[in-house]
Amino acid sequence: MIAKLVSPLGSPKLAATTAQFRNRLPTQFRRGAPLYIAVVVLVLFLLNVTLFHSGVQDTTFVLPHVATKHNIPKYTRAEFPRKIWQTWKVNPLAFEQRDLDTARSWVGQNPSYRYEVLTDSNDMQYVEWHFGPDGFNRPDIVNFYRSVKAAIVKADLLRYLVMYAEGGLYADIDVEALKPLSKFVPERYDMADIDMVIGVEIDEPDWKDHPILGPKSRSFCQWTFMCKPQLPVMMRLIEQIMTWLNGVAKEQGVPLAEVKLDFDQIISGTGPSAFTNAIIAEINDASDNPGKPITWDTFHDLGESKLVSRVLVLTVEAFAAGQGHSNSGNHDARAALVKHHYHASNWPSRHPRYKHPAYGEVEQCNWVDECVKKWDENVAAWGKLSEAEQKSILAEKERKEKEREEQRKKEEEERKKKEEEDRKKKEEEDSRKKEEEETKAAKEKAAKKNAGKGGEKAAKDNKP
Repeated sequence: MIAKLVSPLGSPKLAATTAQFRNRLPTQFRRGAPLYIAVVVLVLFLLNVTLFHSGVQDTTFVLPHVATKHNIPKYTRAEFPRKIWQTWKVNPLAFEQRDLDTARSWVGQNPSYRYEVLTDSNDMQYVEWHFGPDGFNRPDIVNFYRSVKAAIVKADLLRYLVMYAEGGLYADIDVEALKPLSKFVPERYDMADIDMVIGVEIDEPDWKDHPILGPKSRSFCQWTFMCKPQLPVMMRLIEQIMTWLNGVAKEQGVPLAEVKLDFDQIISGTGPSAFTNAIIAEINDASDNPGKPITWDTFHDLGESKLVSRVLVLTVEAFAAGQGHSNSGNHDARAALVKHHYHASNWPSRHPRYKHPAYGEVEQCNWVDECVKKWDENVAAWGKLSEAEQKSILAEKERKEKEREEQRKKEEEERKKKEEEDRKKKEEEDSRKKEEEETKAAKEKAAKKNAGKGGEKAAKDNKP
């Protein structure tokens, strides 16, 4: 009978083995087996649920697109990542001495922090890793970064991508650390209440309506700032840059790689102005009082740091001391945290500022009121002059520039001549000292030799 019941499952031998196994099991166990199985399944189910919820609570990093997909709130760290980021053409082993010195200042002031430099050779791999299909899955960002060729645009964009992906502190390669990062957030604040630390760079709102200086008259510093990972403001900035530059490419009728940009477009499109506008927009989005928008007035003449919508804004002295404008003070000030040396800031040569043929660049005034007003007056009067008068002014300018260039060359020749004279004088002095030392050494040697001969003679004379 048993063989007939189990025969569809296999051979008679298998059926017989099954029957023997069933006969060896206790009757009570066989009768209660379904209940035992149900209890085991229930225990495993409850254990799985417990482990699942425990995993969510302990998560320290959840990709934003994953968090949204599973309706999991993104975890926010209480502390800033202990990382220092810089970007440059080459890796630290190939740094020039000046870049090595500034890099060492960050490591020396913050020995417990991880320090990393992204270069022209590994930046693309970094972007692909973090924003590719196994990261944030943003192929549009990866393709955009790959297509852009303007070095300064890539440099600006890369700092925002890094700060979004991993957070920490970013500093340009020519920025020196004057104080450790532990001093960047005053003790009166709780790190858990802060998502970003920035500083004022330019605070000259009186010129906000100037046709050239206006967009640059109020800005936060983006050559040094701190972020926690995955801040919406960083993604807002990244996406705004993509939209803007794609629009410029469309207007110019060229691919992204061939877009031509001037100085002001860089500042407003990817630089400090873009950075500032994105932060203020994000602050207003997070504001508890949408009826009263935050404007630059909140940060004008900032006497001490201010926390606004989880963004800690430091005074101009913190990151931008020694500029000669915006009441930026100097690097000896207690509030000064970094020193910008500007030796890597040569990108304007590829993206020139507006330069009047007779009066040059208004930025040369460095925000000095009298200078800017004089420049404006001269430019306004220029259009009213006759062609002959304009040519006369240009000729006079050319003459003065020629005189200045000749004076510069003369001073350079005199400097080189003096250096050569000083070098020859030093060589002569070194040669004279060497001769004196050799003469002195020869005399001492001769004296020792004579003294030795005298001793031998005396010994012979005293010999019995």
